[in-house]
Amino acid sequence: MAVWRGVLEILTVDLGERSYPIYIGTQLLTQAELLTPHIRGQQVAIVTNETIAPLYLPTLRATLSGYTITEIILPDGEAFKDLPTLNKIFDQLLADRFDRTCTLIALGGGVVGDTTGFAAACYLRGVDFIQVPTTLLSQVDSSVGGKTGVNHALGKNMIGAFWQPRCVVADVSTLATLSDREFASGLAEVIKYGLIADEAFFLWLEQNSEQLLKRNEALLIEAVLRSCQNKADVVAEDEHEAGKRAILNFGHTFGHAIESHLGYGHWLHGEAVAAGMTMATDLSVRAGWIDASVHCRVKRLLKACSLPTKPPKGITPAQFMTLMSVDKKCIGGRLRLVLLKALGEAVVTANYPESHLAQLLQELCH
Repeated sequence: MAVWRGVLEILTVDLGERSYPIYIGTQLLTQAELLTPHIRGQQVAIVTNETIAPLYLPTLRATLSGYTITEIILPDGEAFKDLPTLNKIFDQLLADRFDRTCTLIALGGGVVGDTTGFAAACYLRGVDFIQVPTTLLSQVDSSVGGKTGVNHALGKNMIGAFWQPRCVVADVSTLATLSDREFASGLAEVIKYGLIADEAFFLWLEQNSEQLLKRNEALLIEAVLRSCQNKADVVAEDEHEAGKRAILNFGHTFGHAIESHLGYGHWLHGEAVAAGMTMATDLSVRAGWIDASVHCRVKRLLKACSLPTKPPKGITPAQFMTLMSVDKKCIGGRLRLVLLKALGEAVVTANYPESHLAQLLQELCH
């Protein structure tokens, strides 16, 4: 038997009886002992997509050789994060007579993870699932915290459920096969954690972005670990987004509007969020809450990571406001936004000058 030469870090999402570990390291897909304690029955459905399947499905299947395994391979792309694709998972589970002791394993990026998790939340009114994220964005964000769901033509992630995984296995070795664009998209969510909750981490990212872009594994493990720790702390405090958890959507209200306008998949999620974070930081400056130097630092870091810092051309201020109005944080017709009170401190608020938002959109959207 080959000797495992990987690296492993472990942290916990503290949710009482539903707490679960996040395993972060290298060469983890071959380690059955990370997965088997979290699989209660014999039936396992590995849900992945056409891109990831040839890369990692054989390895994961071999690691779980003692189980009855069904493979569910979905089309790749944000455009397929929808109800028809979700139904393909149900079709296969029902055809193979999966029962309540089954486990679904999401092997892939955020689309696979969100769709599989929602399927697990709904199938037989709830079955176990495990997250095995293979993109940077999914390792630091969507795989942790139990938000699952699919998109609707009128809004992103508007149909879903909170459903926590049994564990998360984040193998940074899988990041080697990402395109530069996909990798940069994930860095947007990493940068987000520094902005909303961890000023020291933001400074670390400024200092290490060049080596991160070269995919230095030790730095990647550190970036994923610190991102997941920041998210786990917020989720433990506010699992169902009744309050503080909404700060994790920094840049997302603007970003989701961009994605909806362009059509899902034209800009990657992290690209839209990067532009959205720049806009949210700009609005925070206009409101007088942070210094303009913070906005300059944010733009500089995003540009260093090859990420956009303004919305695409062809979207009007009126269109932007209409698209933002369907955001889940919009309550009683008043749009709440996540803004910065300081570098490393975010707040969810509707108490910003609407004239400043109108001015921002007028200047950036045309």
